[in-house]
Amino acid sequence: MRAIQIPRLDGPDAAELVDIDEPAADGVVIDVHAAGVAFPDALQTRGLYQYKAPLPYVPGAEVAGVVRSAPAGSAFAAGDRVAGLCMLTGGMAEVVTLPEERVFALPDNVSFEAGAGVLFNDLTVHFALRTRGRIAKGDTVLVHGAAGGIGTSTLRLAPAFGAARTIAVVSSQDKGEIARAAGASDVVLADGFKDAVKELTGGRGVDIVLDPVGGDRFTDSLRSLAPGGRLLVVGFTGGEIPTVKVNRLLLNNVDAIGVGWGAWTGTHPGYLAQQWAELAPLLASGAVSAPEPVVYPLERAGEAIASLENRSAKGKVVLKVR
Repeated sequence: MRAIQIPRLDGPDAAELVDIDEPAADGVVIDVHAAGVAFPDALQTRGLYQYKAPLPYVPGAEVAGVVRSAPAGSAFAAGDRVAGLCMLTGGMAEVVTLPEERVFALPDNVSFEAGAGVLFNDLTVHFALRTRGRIAKGDTVLVHGAAGGIGTSTLRLAPAFGAARTIAVVSSQDKGEIARAAGASDVVLADGFKDAVKELTGGRGVDIVLDPVGGDRFTDSLRSLAPGGRLLVVGFTGGEIPTVKVNRLLLNNVDAIGVGWGAWTGTHPGYLAQQWAELAPLLASGAVSAPEPVVYPLERAGEAIASLENRSAKGKVVLKVR
């Protein structure tokens, strides 16, 4: 089968299209039509992610495609349209084999390209807002990196979870258009966002800040919270891991909350199924729109991964495999 392989830790440019053996058929075997690209893929190509895959490895955390075969007694059968989680590696290939608990029936109205962009981001955001952020009806949600995969996922999902308003923080005007298309109520530039948010909220602040960026905007994010607000720490695409003076948490009774979705799923059996049971009907009914990803051909995987690293990506990035 064709697959993308990382033979050395030189960054996204190391990605090569190769022919390798198909994986053993000891689970649900999926003929992959599309594979998602995420920020951890970029970090892994430089050996900067906490999980170090043995070289050479096939990157890719999520896929969408058609079931080729499934074990006897499985909920899946040949021909089923599905999305699947590889979690960290293996997705950028024509065939994957996954345990049944990481395979999900894909609604008929969701394309393979969109399906390959649903799981990693939407399940992370679902975990962030519902489980860790305790989102409530009427909340105002601010999201950094709003034109990226996590950002656009937040803008799509937050209203379905009860948010009355979403404020998108972006680095440029063109990225603001991406955020508006994803459903943002308001869009502000990262430079000076704290003052803009204060004005938009009449000085109250926001109930939730979802931050996949980190860096030097962290303190102003805390200052942007309303009393009892929650700052959700999702990642550090800005490169710098910020620190917090905990007295700031006391001043306005706010929370800084870690969001480690992958770690949570590893210690909470059945949680993935619970998440999909909530998300799938929203997608199937159209209450939540499927993502509209930027699609690259498989042979341009290095370029696709690089777009996450250099932050030029606009929305979710996906590879078309077949």
